[in-house]
Amino acid sequence: MTFIARHALWSDEQKDAAARMRRIVEERNLEVIRLAFPDQHGILRGKTIIATEAIVSLESGCSITTTMLAKDTSHRTVFPVFTSGGGFGMKEMEGAADVLMVADPTTFRVLPWAPTTGWVLCDLYFNDGRPVPFATRGLYKRVLDELGRGGHDFVAGLEVEFHIFKLDDPHMRAEDAGQPGTPPSVSLLSHGYQYLTEQRFDQMEPVLEILRRDIVALGLPLRSVEVEFGPSQCEFTFAPRKGLEPADNMVLFRSAVKQIARRHGYHATFMCRPKLPNLFASGWHLHQSIVSRASGDNLFMAKEAGQPLSEFGRYYLGGLLDHARAATVFTTPTINGYKRYRSYSLAPDRAIWGRDNRGVMIRVLGGPGDAATRLENRVGEPAANPYLYMAAQILAGLDGVDRKLDPGPSADTPYETKAPLLPKSLRDAVSALKDDPFFREKLGAEFVDYYTHIKNAEIDRFLAEVTDWEHREYFEMF
Repeated sequence: MTFIARHALWSDEQKDAAARMRRIVEERNLEVIRLAFPDQHGILRGKTIIATEAIVSLESGCSITTTMLAKDTSHRTVFPVFTSGGGFGMKEMEGAADVLMVADPTTFRVLPWAPTTGWVLCDLYFNDGRPVPFATRGLYKRVLDELGRGGHDFVAGLEVEFHIFKLDDPHMRAEDAGQPGTPPSVSLLSHGYQYLTEQRFDQMEPVLEILRRDIVALGLPLRSVEVEFGPSQCEFTFAPRKGLEPADNMVLFRSAVKQIARRHGYHATFMCRPKLPNLFASGWHLHQSIVSRASGDNLFMAKEAGQPLSEFGRYYLGGLLDHARAATVFTTPTINGYKRYRSYSLAPDRAIWGRDNRGVMIRVLGGPGDAATRLENRVGEPAANPYLYMAAQILAGLDGVDRKLDPGPSADTPYETKAPLLPKSLRDAVSALKDDPFFREKLGAEFVDYYTHIKNAEIDRFLAEVTDWEHREYFEMF
């Protein structure tokens, strides 16, 4: 009996998808299959397997070292993996031991830019069939299951800003290697601040068309391709999808864009605020709603005239605001992302909501009888792990429903309204998470301690660096 059969890890839908996957591999004469899983940062890691071998072992899982889960954003292992418990307090994580990547065949695709290559997302399991508690896709699935037990589905639409540059020098000399290595030297594809002008779009169209073609070929639900406010900045938006799909789409989109751009001599980055002159910060606006699994009705949709949201929607909004500070470490998980929270900047700086107002944290869109009623959270950065971003939204929103939290009145002057300020730094965000017992209970103390340990390791490395600011400020003066 195979590992998957022994532990009943595939649904009937996944079994059918596995049969289709085998057929496509044979019909398309695929040569390799990439098995990938999203790590704690939402970065894809995994192995490339000869296609025939991958199909043979599809139901047995593929081994991968647990150190993948122990790394910060510099790819440094920040847990003492060769000590008792491996720094996780778990025997299974000791000594860089292996876990199994188990493919989710419903995610299988052939990569348009690598036409003999298949690709499939995986979940992580211990050898006894238990899900690995630090794997964020599995964590998000558990949150969705809890939502489903109440008869509800989560629907999310993606609105993602990022930058594309001409790659001038990739800095591939040996002395440029490191953890991290020297970033590439780049130049602009367009000047900025001519927001949505056709002139700027046409300047960027050659690379945007390359990306658009392959993103559509991947089957991602692309809606629009836009030139954003800043130099070399653009935005792709995606139609709403249910459950796991929008999070899976986000990790595939980011990975695809970076790979496609690089192959054509460009550098794409989802870093929030690159350190280049005159650039503008990028955000990731998450549009979300909850629908009834039985009827498909949007539970946020108001029925009373003059109301932007239903009672359920108002309480859900109240939960998002109540847990906004603690959730920020999931919506904005990098040190750099906090450079975006500035007053009067089209980015929020406090936990407030408003009706169709781009200065608030939660923008309410829709109204009575509008089936597209939704909440747009404008707080996220495009580097966020989508599984953690979306899981935190669902948990916070449902807590608001359970506790009947009133979100208060709409803020028409978002940068003047009195409200809790969002964390000013990643360290503040980590502290806010630790001070909120709700996420510790819902996500588990084990996961919260694990995640904050990684974030603190990144912060400590940052604080140990001597910055340009310090050198300018003190080198001559003292």
